[in-house]
Amino acid sequence: AGLLLLGGAAGKSAQLPLQTWLPDAMAGPTPTSALIHAATMVTAGVYLIARTNALFALSAEAMAAVAATGALTLLLAGFSALAQTDLKRALAYSTVSQIGYMFLALGVGAWSAAIFHFMTHAFFKALLFLCAGVVIEALHHEQNVFRMGGLRRSLPLTFWSFLAGGSALAGLPLVTSGFYSKDLILWHSWSSPHGGTLLWAAGMAGALLTALYTYRLVFLVFFGEPRGHVVKRPGRAMQVPLAVLAVLSLAAGFVNLPPSLGNLHWFDNFMAGALPRSEEGAHGALTEAGSALAASAVFALGLALAWLLFLRRRDWAEAAATAPPARRLLEWWRAGFGFDWLYDRLFVRPTVWLAGVNRRDFVDTLYHGAAQGSAALYRALSATENGLVRAYAAGIVGGAIFFLALSLLL
Repeated sequence: AGLLLLGGAAGKSAQLPLQTWLPDAMAGPTPTSALIHAATMVTAGVYLIARTNALFALSAEAMAAVAATGALTLLLAGFSALAQTDLKRALAYSTVSQIGYMFLALGVGAWSAAIFHFMTHAFFKALLFLCAGVVIEALHHEQNVFRMGGLRRSLPLTFWSFLAGGSALAGLPLVTSGFYSKDLILWHSWSSPHGGTLLWAAGMAGALLTALYTYRLVFLVFFGEPRGHVVKRPGRAMQVPLAVLAVLSLAAGFVNLPPSLGNLHWFDNFMAGALPRSEEGAHGALTEAGSALAASAVFALGLALAWLLFLRRRDWAEAAATAPPARRLLEWWRAGFGFDWLYDRLFVRPTVWLAGVNRRDFVDTLYHGAAQGSAALYRALSATENGLVRAYAAGIVGGAIFFLALSLLL
């Protein structure tokens, strides 16, 4: 039952191997993208597993499957986000990756940590999508990040808002909500009885990728030389939500602080009525503060690499991307590791071929026969519609005599 629930949650929350639909859904309006990515639709799978935690807790295999699904998804989606040229598509892959973190937390039994990241992610992901919408509209519907640049001067509020949301997404230490929620997941992936070194390492690798692809977007869109002309600036109706969400993206994490930074558990206590508290096993020499320091170091490394490759020495990144092996690898990542290609050949094409072969089967004969019988009956009955009142009256009288005789005889 737990595995079947996982299948439904993976489809709803775009986790492996059912993640291909979410990046394609970016064709919709940006405010709609902000809503469904932040709080309503995509994260419903996380809520489902968290609410059915008692069932999953009975099966170590189901818990391990949830954790493995989250770990693999956060890594694959992180690599895909790193290769995207479409601004909204890169943010969509980041959503898939961050929900992977939530699944990782659920799989190791850190129920409250998963919902904590669920909450902080809602603020900064809605902010990032709304900022992306402002940028796209300002550049007359341009979405290619390599045709943007230098927008921090012409769109200052959007720049600072995007920087706040991106820093929360990447986990800027101490001052962003994403740092506290993601660090809690990383710690439980190490210390939980269901966790382990491999899951913790996957989470850390995902943190490196997140910092790298997030600041790649920041540097390509808002720094460097302008590559597009701003045709529209946001009005008050756009600016106020950005400012509110920017504050929440920074401050929402302070409702749950680790022991080394205040030891506040307001969010955990609030969730205690609905979710069981997380267990901790033997975690060896690594402490929660050590895990946080490691996450901070990984963040700094990702930021430094992004600064070097996409701001300071863009020619290095361009030269590496044009080399044949790297170009093919980036194309593979950009295509979402080829899942659409694989599904097209495994499911779509065989189904279309079978439909073509089977288009004249006996089932169609039944329906065609019913249609032809109805048409013949129509032609027979339409002959009685001749427009002669005498014929109609005779038919009425004849029918009355027939049913009267029938009732008398029976």
